Amino acid sequence: MSKITNILTGVALSLSTSIVAPAFADQHPVVVELYTSQGCSSCPPADAMLAELSGRDDVIAIALHVDYWDYIGWKDEFGDAGHAKRQRDYANKAGRRTIYTPEMIVQGQTDIVGAKPKALSKAIAEHKAKAPLMELKAVRDGATVKVEGSVPTTGAAPMEVHVLQVLPSHKTRITRGENRGNTLQYSNIAHDWQLAGQWDGADALTMTLDVRNDDPVVVLVQEANAGAIIGAVRVD
Repeated sequence: MSKITNILTGVALSLSTSIVAPAFADQHPVVVELYTSQGCSSCPPADAMLAELSGRDDVIAIALHVDYWDYIGWKDEFGDAGHAKRQRDYANKAGRRTIYTPEMIVQGQTDIVGAKPKALSKAIAEHKAKAPLMELKAVRDGATVKVEGSVPTTGAAPMEVHVLQVLPSHKTRITRGENRGNTLQYSNIAHDWQLAGQWDGADALTMTLDVRNDDPVVVLVQEANAGAIIGAVRVD
């Protein structure tokens, strides 16, 4: 039986051709987290890159809107202090003293500052080339998601199971701040991010989660304390 605790319920800019989606579905997708803000004038190109990635089967693209730019004139309607905390946790793990937008974190390990298609494509390819560390599956029945995962090849270690939902698409007219006068399109916007439980990886993972609405659900298995993502699945 899995060792799970603290279960919580509820829970375009054209790119370089170096980022090309494969023609087949992928069972071991690479997770790309974009830390962004509607109040950041440097973010729209990165937002467009994420929109491009959202159409790929081998990538789970997630936009985490932060709240720390709200003071400069525009309050991000999706800004969340929890997203900023997750970004700070990554920075602390890597020994970085600052956080910024836009920033992309690939598979919980590789950070890319700004909108850099070639660097992002390279990072995704490198993580794709690595052998999978576990099998992770999810089946959805309305508001219930059943998750099953194999014992990781890395062996028993403290891990976290995260669950979130993503708003596939949203358009916003910005009237103040650095992006005032622009209507911007956003994709795969994270909301209701929860730490669903702790897992030691000693036994197979089995858990059932309740979600709040019809938006797609993402489940991440990640090494504790902002470590590497070892398994991910999205279910619509």
